[in-house]
Amino acid sequence: MKDFFKYVLATVVGIFVVSVISIILSIAVIGAIISSAEKQVVVENNSMLVLELDRQIVDRAPNDPFEDLDIPGFSQVKTLGLDDIFKSLENAVNDEKIKGIYLKLSVVNGGMATVEEIRNALLEFKEKSDKPIYAHAENYLMDQKAYYLATVADKIVIHPEVAVDFRGLGGEMMFYKKALDKIGVEMQIVRHGKFKAAVEPFMLDKMSEENRQQQLTYMGSLWNHMLAGISEKRGISVEQLNLLADEVQTFKKGTKAIESGLVDEVKYKDEVLNDLREITGIKGTKGVPVISASKYAKVPAKGKKFSRNKIAVIYAVGDIGISLGGPSINGEKLGREIRKVRQDSSYKAIVLRVDSPGGTIFDSETIWREVKLAADEKTMVVSFGDVAASGGYYISCPADKILASPNTITGSIGIFGTIPNFGELMNDKLGLTTDVVKTNKNSDLLTLTRPMTDYERQMLQLNIEEGYDSFISHVAEGRRMSKEDVDEIGQGRVWSGENAKEIGLIDDFGGLTDAINLAAEIEGLEDYRTVPLPRLKDPFEELFKISSDNIRLKFLKNELGEKYRYYEYLKKMSGLNGVYARMPYDIYIN
Repeated sequence: MKDFFKYVLATVVGIFVVSVISIILSIAVIGAIISSAEKQVVVENNSMLVLELDRQIVDRAPNDPFEDLDIPGFSQVKTLGLDDIFKSLENAVNDEKIKGIYLKLSVVNGGMATVEEIRNALLEFKEKSDKPIYAHAENYLMDQKAYYLATVADKIVIHPEVAVDFRGLGGEMMFYKKALDKIGVEMQIVRHGKFKAAVEPFMLDKMSEENRQQQLTYMGSLWNHMLAGISEKRGISVEQLNLLADEVQTFKKGTKAIESGLVDEVKYKDEVLNDLREITGIKGTKGVPVISASKYAKVPAKGKKFSRNKIAVIYAVGDIGISLGGPSINGEKLGREIRKVRQDSSYKAIVLRVDSPGGTIFDSETIWREVKLAADEKTMVVSFGDVAASGGYYISCPADKILASPNTITGSIGIFGTIPNFGELMNDKLGLTTDVVKTNKNSDLLTLTRPMTDYERQMLQLNIEEGYDSFISHVAEGRRMSKEDVDEIGQGRVWSGENAKEIGLIDDFGGLTDAINLAAEIEGLEDYRTVPLPRLKDPFEELFKISSDNIRLKFLKNELGEKYRYYEYLKKMSGLNGVYARMPYDIYIN
C-alpha cells in the first residue's frame, strides 16, 4: 500500500509539472501570435535609428515570431536581416522623425563582406542626408570589424574601460591527422587542385606551402582594403595604422585609443545620452526615443508606388546539397524556384544572391543548369555575400554579371573526394572483423573497412578529373575565358573579391542593392519592385490551415463578411480547395 501511494504521488507530481510547462509554453505561443499580428509600427518624433549588430546577421530577416521570446529552458540564435538594415537606412533618409543613426557597436556578428555592405549603405545614407551617425562601444572590447564599420561615423565614442582591437588579420587551422592515426582511421583523399585545402587537416599536420600562400594573399587583400577605408575616414596613413597594429600594446584602451587617433572621445553612458539628446533636440533628462532596424523596416516606405515590373531576388544560402548544422541549399528545390521565375513573364530580371562555401557536385550541377537556362532568357545578375566558393562559384558562373565585395571569399575552383578507412580501428582497436561475399570483382567497391585498391583510387581520381573538367568548362563558357586560363586560376585556390576582379572571376564590386540596380539598368526599368524568393514559410500557416467544412471557416466568415465571400469566389474560380488564415485574418488561396 505504501508503494502504491508513492507511485500515485509521483504520478500526480509528474502531471502537475508537465501541466505547468505546457501552460508556460501555451502562454509563450499565444504571446507570439499576438505579437506577430501586423500592428503598425509607430515612430516617435525625434528618434534615433539604432543598429545593434551583435545578433547573427543573415541576408534575409527570418519570419519567426518566436525568435524574440525568452522561454525558460529554450535558447536560439537571434538574427538580424541585411534586408531590414538596407530598408531601414533607405527609409530613414527622408523620414523627419529620424534624427540620426546610433551605431551600438562592440562585436559585429557577420562576415567581412556583410560588414562592407552595411558600411557602404551607411556611406550612402550620409551622402543622401545631413543626419549624423554616432558610433558607441560600451562592452569591454570593440572588435576589428566593428571598428571598421564605426569609421563611417561622425563621431566614435567608447566607454573608458573599452579597448579597441586593432592587430591585423590572422587565422589558425587545426589538423586531425595524428589523432586519426592514433585511433586507426585513415582518410583516403583524392583531389584536383593543389590549393584545395579543405582536406589538409586530414592528410597533413601543418599547412602546405600552397595553402599558406593563398591565405596570405587573400588575408593581405582584406586587410589592405580595410586599412584604406579606415585611413580615408580617420585621416591616419596606412603606414601609421600598420605601426599601431604592430605595437606591443595591441588593444588600445580608453584614452590610449584617443591618443592613437582611432576614436574621438571616451564617455560614460550618461554622457552618451546627453550627446543623443543634443542630436535629437530633446531637452532636460527625458529619454531618447529609439527604434531598431528590424522594427523600423516594417514601416511602409513613403511615396513608393506599386509596379508590375518584378525583379526576382533568389537567395542561395548555405552548404549545397548537404547540411552541417546550418542552412543548406537543396539543388532540386532551388532549381525549381529558378525555373518558375524563368517561365513567368512578369519577372523582368533575376538577381541570385549567393552565400555558400560549396557542397556536392550533383546539386551544384542541377542548380547550374537552371541558372544557365534562366540567363539565356532573362537578365541574370549574381551578388556574392561573405563566401561564394567552390560550388557557390559553380552555380554562379553562367550569369550575365557577377558582383562581389572586395572582401568576399570566392574561387576555390576544384574538387575533392574522401573515403575513410576504419579497418585498423575496427580490427586492431575494437576487435571487430568483417568478411565479404560478392558475385563480381568490384561488388564491394569503396568499402570503409579496408584501404582502397589501385583500381578504386584510379576510378575515383577519374571521376574527380571529369568533375573538375566540367567545372572549368562551365566557368570558361560563362566568363568567356579559355579552359587553360581558368585552370591557371583554379586548382582549388581561394581568392578575395579584389583578387577575383583582377583575374576575371567577377565583373565589379558591389553588394545586393548594387546588383538589383544593375539588373534594372540592363533591362531599362525605371520603376520596379523586388520579390524575395524562395518565399519564407509563415509559421502560422499550418496552425491556421482549415478546410471548407471546418467550423473555424464559419468563424472567419462572420469576421470577414464581404472579404470572405470574395476569396470564396476566387477559390471557386481557381479550383483550389483551402484557405489559410494568418493573424489578423489575412487570407491566402491554397
